Amino acid sequence: VIIMAPALLILLGATVILRADSLSDKKSLLLPPTNFTIKVTGLSQVLLRWESNPDQEPVNIELGYHVRINVPQEEDYETRNTESKRVTVLHKGFSASVQTVPWNGQPLPPSHWVSAELKAPPGSPGTSVVNLTCTTNTTVNNHTPLWPYQVSLHCSWLAGEDAPEDTQYFLYYRYGSWTEECQEYRRDTLNRNTACWFPKTFISSRGSEALAVHANGSSKHAPIKPFDQLFALHAIDRINPPVNVTAEIEGTCLSIQWEKPVSAFPIHCFEYEVKIYNTRKNYFQTEKLMTNAFISIIDDISKYSVQVRATVSSVCRQMGFWSEWSQPIYVGSDDQKPSTEWFLIVLMAAICFILLIFSFICKTGHLWTRLFPPVPAPKSSIQDFFVIVSSEKTVSTETEIEVISYVEDPGFETLEDSVF
Repeated sequence: VIIMAPALLILLGATVILRADSLSDKKSLLLPPTNFTIKVTGLSQVLLRWESNPDQEPVNIELGYHVRINVPQEEDYETRNTESKRVTVLHKGFSASVQTVPWNGQPLPPSHWVSAELKAPPGSPGTSVVNLTCTTNTTVNNHTPLWPYQVSLHCSWLAGEDAPEDTQYFLYYRYGSWTEECQEYRRDTLNRNTACWFPKTFISSRGSEALAVHANGSSKHAPIKPFDQLFALHAIDRINPPVNVTAEIEGTCLSIQWEKPVSAFPIHCFEYEVKIYNTRKNYFQTEKLMTNAFISIIDDISKYSVQVRATVSSVCRQMGFWSEWSQPIYVGSDDQKPSTEWFLIVLMAAICFILLIFSFICKTGHLWTRLFPPVPAPKSSIQDFFVIVSSEKTVSTETEIEVISYVEDPGFETLEDSVF
C-alpha cells in the first residue's frame, strides 16, 4: 500500500490537470452567431442581421464578425456590429455567411460559419431586359432656389431574346432612400417600353452612392424575369460643355476664356481641354488646363477655330467622361482677300477693258481723227529768214561775213543785216 500511494497521487494530479485544460478550452472556444437573417429593404439593397451567441463563455478579448458574401459576387469584410447593409444586384439571388472572430488579432480559432440565402426571383430565362444603359445630366433649376441644379436620368434597354411580343417592361431607380418609377417611356415597333426619361430626380451629382436601377415586366405568355444594375455616378454623368467661350486676337496672341459648365461642382473641380484648329495649315493644337483661360502665340495670319470641353477632376471625385466640345467659334482671317479689295480689283479691270474696247472702235472707224483733228503748226518768220539768207549766200560769189544781231528788248532798235 505504501508503495502504491505515490502512484495514486500522480494519477490524481494528472486527472485534475486534464479537467482544468478541458475547462480552459471550453471557455476559449468561440461560438457562431445566431438568428442570422437577410432581408430586402429596397431596390438592390439588403440588410444582414444576426445576434451574438448567448451561450458564449466570457473571454478576455473583444469579439467581432467576419462576413462573407457568396452570391452574386464574392466579398469578405469584418465588422463589430451585428447588422450590415449591402447594396447589390438581387436578380441572381443573394447568399452570405458570418462567423465570430477575435477582433484584436488574438490567436484564437474563429467559430463555425452560419449562412442565410435569398432565392433568385422567378422568371423565364431570356425574358429580362438586356443592354441596360443609363446617363445623368445636370440642368439649372429655376423653380427651387434652395436647389439651384437638378439632375435628369435617361435609361434605355433592349427586350430579351425570349421575351414574348406582348411583354411590357417597367423601370425604377433608387438613390439613397428615394425610389421612383418611370412615367415617360419610349416604345419600339412592338409597342414595348425600351427607354425611360426622368426629367427631374432626387439624384445628387456630387454624391458618392451607387445608383440602383431595376427593370421588371409582365406578359400573358411567360413570367418575365427582373433585372438589377448598379451604376457609379461618375461613370454615367454626362458633363455639360463650358459656356460663354470667347476668343480674340491681339497682335500675335490668341486669348481664349470661358466659364465652368452648368454643374453643382464648384469651379476648382474642373479640368479643361482646349482645341485650336488652324484652318489654313489644317493643324490642331490641344492643351489641358486647370484654369478657365488660355493664351496661345500665333506666328502667322490665319483663321482659327476654337473649342473647349470639360471633365470633373479627381480633386473632387473619381474621374469620369469628358463633356462634348463647345460650339466652335472663329477668329482671325484666312488667305482670301477682303470683299472690298476684290471689288476694287474687279472695278479697275472692268474700266481698263472698257477703255481698250473704246480705243479699238475709235481706231477702226477713224473716229479719233474726227473727234480730235491735228492742229497746224504756226508759221515761223525766223525759219523763213534763214531760208532767204541761205539762198543769198548761194548766189553771191564774194566772201561775206554777215553779222546778225537780234535784240528783243523794246528799248533797242533791231540791227539789220550788215556786211563788213
